[in-house]
Amino acid sequence: MAEPFVSTPVITDAAESPLAGHYEQGEFGNLDRGARVTLTERFALAICDVCAWPGSETKAANAIKRASGASVTKTKDAIAEDAQAFQHAPGRWSVVAQNPALPEALAKAVGENGTVVDLSHGRTVLRIDGRQSRRALSKLFPIDFRSDAFPLEKGLATRHHEIFAQIQRVGEDAFDIIVFRSYARAFWHALRKASEEVGYAVA
Repeated sequence: MAEPFVSTPVITDAAESPLAGHYEQGEFGNLDRGARVTLTERFALAICDVCAWPGSETKAANAIKRASGASVTKTKDAIAEDAQAFQHAPGRWSVVAQNPALPEALAKAVGENGTVVDLSHGRTVLRIDGRQSRRALSKLFPIDFRSDAFPLEKGLATRHHEIFAQIQRVGEDAFDIIVFRSYARAFWHALRKASEEVGYAVA
């Protein structure tokens, strides 16, 4: 078997946020009751797409667990201390971690059971957290964000108009949104606009 190609990890010290010049910290919008959601950019993460060959889904899921620590299965998404993973199509997972060596670790673990594509250079992760996060997100996506319909760790793929997005619930009121870097500024401003009603902080 040929050695898998692994792209050069993102060099954090040299990388530039796609929100550069548009990431203003502070509190904004309707602050009569304070900032009820917090928006952040999770910068310079390793982001990979894992696709299992037909019949190898369980082996690929186990490989994700070994490489990242996120205990996914064929039917269960997962978050770990420094990583998270969710299935966004049959036999296909998004895996996000703070460890820049994630792409290489996944490629070795998955082996001949599927493919691994490093998306770190082309995606960015935004987080919204707070008791009114669902209200803000419901303005952007036709999704039921209530806890019984969108449980902790669940992830999915969707879109805001023509902006492809992947969303995972990572906390009681926290959601991570993965978007293309080229659309990051447009979506960031849409997310800020949707949060104005409830008041928001940029951390």
